[in-house]
Amino acid sequence: MAETYRKELVQRIIKNLLDIQLLRMVQAQPLWGYMIKKKVEINFQIKLRHGALYPMLNSLERRGFLTSQKQTQGGRVRKVYTITKDGKEYLQSYYDILKEQLEGKDLK
Repeated sequence: MAETYRKELVQRIIKNLLDIQLLRMVQAQPLWGYMIKKKVEINFQIKLRHGALYPMLNSLERRGFLTSQKQTQGGRVRKVYTITKDGKEYLQSYYDILKEQLEGKDLK
């Protein structure tokens, strides 16, 4: 039963905090859109549509949290995303808030 709840909660977190999850993935290593999509589908069992992924990546780039650079690999041009200093600070703010929530500081 706990595994069922876990899967449901992970999927809910991914869907509701997609920007955070994308930043976490790109912080681990620079990635291109298709690889991000595949990692989300494999790791979280969520079908991530292009119509959700690319607007979010573009938004994160406009906000200065990601940068992109076109790279050619095997004759294919890929737009590879890298997290910025501001993106790392945004992610750290999320971690700090999450920690406060888990410690119950907001309940006092």
